[in-house]
Amino acid sequence: MFIKPLKPALTAAFLATSVTSPAAADELGAAIAGAVIGGVIVNEVHKNKQRRRAATTYRRAPTYSAARAENRETQVALNYFGFNSGTPDGVLGRRSRAAITQYQVHMGYPATGHLAPYERNFLVSSYNRAQVGGPQVIKAMQGPQGVRGVLHTWRDEAAGIRAPGSTYASGGYGGLPPEVSHAVDEIAASSEPTGEQLLQRTGFMQLADLNGDGRNDYVLDTSVSGSSFWCGASNCSVMVFASTPQGYQRNDFLARGVTPASFACHQGTCRMADTGPDAPVQAAQNRSTVMAFSGQENAALGGITLFDQPEQSASLTSYCSKVSLLTSSNGGFMTADSMNDPELALGEQFCLARTYAINAGEARAGKVAGASQAQIDSQCDAFGPALKPYLAKLGSAGSGEVMGDVQKFVLQSGMSLEQLSNTAGICLFSGYRRDDMDVALGAALILTGTGQRPYAELIGHHLALGFGAPNAVKKAQEWYSMAVIALESGAEPVFAPGQSGRAELIKAASSELAGGRVQPVQASGGGAALPTFGSE
Repeated sequence: MFIKPLKPALTAAFLATSVTSPAAADELGAAIAGAVIGGVIVNEVHKNKQRRRAATTYRRAPTYSAARAENRETQVALNYFGFNSGTPDGVLGRRSRAAITQYQVHMGYPATGHLAPYERNFLVSSYNRAQVGGPQVIKAMQGPQGVRGVLHTWRDEAAGIRAPGSTYASGGYGGLPPEVSHAVDEIAASSEPTGEQLLQRTGFMQLADLNGDGRNDYVLDTSVSGSSFWCGASNCSVMVFASTPQGYQRNDFLARGVTPASFACHQGTCRMADTGPDAPVQAAQNRSTVMAFSGQENAALGGITLFDQPEQSASLTSYCSKVSLLTSSNGGFMTADSMNDPELALGEQFCLARTYAINAGEARAGKVAGASQAQIDSQCDAFGPALKPYLAKLGSAGSGEVMGDVQKFVLQSGMSLEQLSNTAGICLFSGYRRDDMDVALGAALILTGTGQRPYAELIGHHLALGFGAPNAVKKAQEWYSMAVIALESGAEPVFAPGQSGRAELIKAASSELAGGRVQPVQASGGGAALPTFGSE
């Protein structure tokens, strides 16, 4: 340890002492001792320099942590699509580079082992889109490539390329647009009837000018296909094709018993419309609705009274599926610098936060002993009625007033903050998974009320975009501000911790938002107590 510092000192000591008298020996011993002490001092100086260098490296750790969080997100996405990068630890080592190379080869990108920004954005946004699920993901899982098959499908969608294997002729079915003909074949591939037979079924295809551009738009209702592949417990997939100068843009919804009056479109983007109880037939006539390939009309009902079904609320799942496609088409998520559409920017962050909430809640639900998913969902249904008074105030009262009421509710609940937070996290997952906005909003209010202010972002999204709450942009900005201030004050992010500049983006987009969609959702009646979930 002291060899190098001692050498010159010892040499000098021996050269200076050429006699062997006792006095000289004493001087030699003193010289050796001095050399040893000098070596220790020099060595400590080196150590101090190393400590200072280590301390400087330590101060840079926060930047490194953010990079590792982003790398972990990449590794999770790679693993999901079958490109094995090992345990997501945030370090892109040899195994991760090999997985990246496999992904690049699969997608036809240059096999460099290093992700270009667009390659990573497409990978991560595709992972987030896959978490939403849907027929495309289910169908891909059953194919030879597994879930990674959707990567090619979504890449081609973004490029406007028709997927191989479509069976319609170059002119389409009866002159239908290629996008619509492709969808007919897609539905026929997973159901008993052929494409031609589906088109003969009453109600399968409906035509109307939904966006007011003078061209026919198309509504495909898979509920009449007779296939359970496209349907859930109560709703089925509905595809709406709206005309644009570049072709027809597809919008996916989950609904039942729809008509063209059920939708409102602006250019290629469509949403569920607020048709209201008055004169739905007249509304359909105003849109010049035509039933395509519908066959013989039904006979008159002879005065029998028809009972309207409850109005369908907008599906957040379908909305996020559309947003994910737009994100992929644009080459990745908007940033504060690249933002040109504040509503889409907030929609991207809403759907991203929803995905994180689902993943975190699912992990919590897995730790609940002796409870099935159906039982958890049933218990979480109590969140809507229990928080009905506070949900009703979101569109009219300020965030401070609502939060004060919710905090009183939390204190009077008889549950510990930890227990209440865990339960709300599980029910947030349950609500978003089932598209139950009352449950999701109630859980978000509870989480915010327990002191986890970054969750206020979710309430802002619901108010700004009109899912489960009246559209109220100014009220939404108060909730966004609550979340952003908490993050800027050092609160730990609960959504996308690896996405730098996320708080700045939400702050900028919410302040620029100039409109939104109005989709009020009626709250359930009756009183209820909150559920309680414990974990092992």
